[in-house]
Amino acid sequence: MCGIVAYIGDRDATPILIEGLKRLEYRGYDSAGVAVQSPDGEITVTRTVGRVRVLEEAIEAQGGLSGPVGIAHTRWATHGGVTEANAHPHRDDSERGHGITIIHNGIIENYQSLRTWLTEKGHVFSSETDTEVLAHLIGEVYRGDLEKAVQAALREVEGAYAIAVISAEEPGVMVVARKGSPLMVGVGKNEYVVASDQSAIVAHTNQAFTLEDYTVAKLTRDTFRTSTIDDIEISAEVRELEVEIEQIELGSYDHYMLKEIHEQPRALRTCLQGRIDERSGQVVLGGVAEHARDLARAKRIVFVGQGTALHAAMIGEYLMEDLAKIPTEVEFASEFRYRNPIVEEGTVVVAISQSGETADTLAALEEARQRGAMGLGVVNVVGSTISRDTDAGVYLRVGPEIGVASTKAFVGQVMVSAMLAAFIGRRRFLSHEQLSTVMREMNEIPGKIERVLEQGDLIKEATKRFIERENWLFLGRGVNYPVAMEGALKLKEISYIHAEGMPAAEMKHGPIALIDEGMPVVFIATQNSQYEKVVSNIEEVRSRGGHVIAVATEGDREIESLCEAVFHVPDVIEPLQPLVTVVPLQLLAYHAAVLRGKDVDKPRNLAKSVTVE
Repeated sequence: MCGIVAYIGDRDATPILIEGLKRLEYRGYDSAGVAVQSPDGEITVTRTVGRVRVLEEAIEAQGGLSGPVGIAHTRWATHGGVTEANAHPHRDDSERGHGITIIHNGIIENYQSLRTWLTEKGHVFSSETDTEVLAHLIGEVYRGDLEKAVQAALREVEGAYAIAVISAEEPGVMVVARKGSPLMVGVGKNEYVVASDQSAIVAHTNQAFTLEDYTVAKLTRDTFRTSTIDDIEISAEVRELEVEIEQIELGSYDHYMLKEIHEQPRALRTCLQGRIDERSGQVVLGGVAEHARDLARAKRIVFVGQGTALHAAMIGEYLMEDLAKIPTEVEFASEFRYRNPIVEEGTVVVAISQSGETADTLAALEEARQRGAMGLGVVNVVGSTISRDTDAGVYLRVGPEIGVASTKAFVGQVMVSAMLAAFIGRRRFLSHEQLSTVMREMNEIPGKIERVLEQGDLIKEATKRFIERENWLFLGRGVNYPVAMEGALKLKEISYIHAEGMPAAEMKHGPIALIDEGMPVVFIATQNSQYEKVVSNIEEVRSRGGHVIAVATEGDREIESLCEAVFHVPDVIEPLQPLVTVVPLQLLAYHAAVLRGKDVDKPRNLAKSVTVE
């Protein structure tokens, strides 16, 4: 959600800012803007509604922007509509101001009271945004020192923010700050690149530091200083980024989503590397090793997440109860935080998030830990907020995910949940022989996904037959029920087809009324403990004229006579089946979106990382 890029150094800022914004387009946005400061301090702002290419054209039309300092932003509307006036950057008063220019991710919760106070002092606003209020507030307290003005203003602010600020009165100075919304500073030679995501930094430097909450950094061309909003100086840990530029390039693929679907075998091999030791019969998870005893004694585990991460958590519930024999629940993070959850002694809360910055999941984690729960994080982004705010955790290690619709992060979340369940289970009731079987199957999953990917053309051709239908059902049982929900979500996200996922048995309790002649119904019908029940459900759909698409186990010829299309997956032990059954559904959704002419990597109204409520 929204994107920040800023630059200060020896080079011309504009090309770096535009390139950075393009790297962040996957996050979701509806308008974009840039402000560039010349060496004498003059700041020129250009803002547009629409894609970054529209902004780029507007800059070219006005003869270009040039200067060694600049800030840029992609906005997803929250306060105020999608208009040029509401796009970032924002400034303080044009008449009485100090040329304060700001970009901002997050939400200022007390902006209305601040706006009223500033209006009474004579400030005149030109937008509906909370961000402009912050620009005016900084201008109001400015006394010739931008760093101190930002610190003072932020002490009055309630809410979340990641900001970059420049002033016409202080050429060559930039101040950035963060609370509750991600922001990092790339450190180069006589230059700094600031961004809300490392993908906008890695092309320029592999050294960076992440701002902590309530931290402010003052940047000049060749120095930086970090402090709290109370002006207490602190040190920043500069570390090497783990992302390489090749990982975020599209390469020969048409879309990032397709690239990331095909990267899943390699991603899972990296996820598993060094963690599955079949020879010694151990699952090695260094991130939770020192808490092994407490995890083995856990009385209850609660998974929290949103969207795709929630579906991975639902699979985690099955895995934890099957392999570790611990009572487990799954909660929408957004619901967990706003009720009065029971957190007893021995409760472990597992927060699942690709970005590690999901606002609702962070808040649920904080609520749980305040009540005495142990907090574990399952995230992909190293150094993200969840990774820092938990007692322990496990990184996915699947590489950067650019496509808004999550694919390889989902299978990474499921695999890590399986490893965590096996890690705890071995310390409880899982025998050495049982664990060896699970580990052997885990190691075989990447190769089995490769076999599923070979059916890409078959899945595309089958999808063509159904893409005109606007209502779909996805049905599964047991551990494949969350896969049905994930398949429906993928179809909704990128093709805009209405789809619902649910347990196959639930169909008879109401949704069967929706089934009419020609309605596509997708079944996950692998050969497992509930196979016969699923076949019975298929017969019910067929008798009402529904068209059945099935994900079935290789070698199952019986089911082919009951379906219009069948996508086969290799045989896998039941707890790990979601790792292969989800892949055909990812490809189905992808091809449906392409065939319908949709923007696969930038679906409307969606953001990659939801960092506000």
